[in-house]
Amino acid sequence: MTSGGSNRFSREIADRTGDEIPVVEADPDGPEWLAENAGALRSAALESGAVLVRGLRISTPADAAAASRALTSELMTEVEGFAPRKALPGGVYSSSEWPPDQPMCMHHELTSAPRYPQWMVFSCLKASPSGGTVSLADAAKVLDSLPADVSGPFEREGWQLVRNYDQLVGPSSAGAFGTADPEAVDRYCAAHGIDLRRLPGGAMQTRQTLPAVVKHPVTGRLCWFNQIAFLNEWTMDPLVREFLVGEFGPEGLPFTTFLGDGTPLDPSTVEVINETYDKHAVPVPLRDGDLLLVDNIGTAHSRAPYSGAREIVVGLGDPLPRLPG
Repeated sequence: MTSGGSNRFSREIADRTGDEIPVVEADPDGPEWLAENAGALRSAALESGAVLVRGLRISTPADAAAASRALTSELMTEVEGFAPRKALPGGVYSSSEWPPDQPMCMHHELTSAPRYPQWMVFSCLKASPSGGTVSLADAAKVLDSLPADVSGPFEREGWQLVRNYDQLVGPSSAGAFGTADPEAVDRYCAAHGIDLRRLPGGAMQTRQTLPAVVKHPVTGRLCWFNQIAFLNEWTMDPLVREFLVGEFGPEGLPFTTFLGDGTPLDPSTVEVINETYDKHAVPVPLRDGDLLLVDNIGTAHSRAPYSGAREIVVGLGDPLPRLPG
């Protein structure tokens, strides 16, 4: 594309902002077109939360890796992921292994990790024949819409995440921390302020307190940036929660969340957060070959239940150090 074409493209997508996610028809040249227009695409994603690119003919993990590299300066390695996923060649990943009949509620990626991606690059190799819609929610609008008696304590105290590893659900400690060496895991947790307990039978529990609200490093907007509701026990399917509590006890759930001072959350608080996300959710149905570039700090994402085959490749782009609250 000529420089004149790039300028015209920038103006076109700049006009398509607001609650609607911009949709761009791409040149099928793929990575070259993406690299040429990366700045305009990132600007559109910062303004609208995300941008959907169609026409790239992405059909393999290698295509997805090339597209992700074209849009970012660095693809990061996942650490402390909440669900297992497979590392693929080229620095990208499969989507999280989450039951297809269960919704994946609104969240931002890796909010508990010491580094998290500024950009999420979702490449749709195969869309589900039924369901699987990705929805997005503006994190600043979610914060503004939450009742003060819900958001205020989290703004002051932060949120606490407790995780139990090496059980039936979720990643193993080796999968989450990238090593089976207990001493390496101990060093990692000590370096990043994570309280670590070794439990009888070889299980491992971690606890950490994190900011619930952060200032976006580019836009300056205050964003509700956490996994308080998604990783809370009251968001689980009731039958799943009942089984896990019966199997491991209330202290042995694979994950749950608290107020930053350790106060347990009641179901109504978690419900208010999820309902607020729902009010701001913008569905983005993905087609085969689509690419969705998401501002991970300014925008939460979710996935609806689905049936049939579905293949999404994920790039975690341009890692940032944990932002202060």
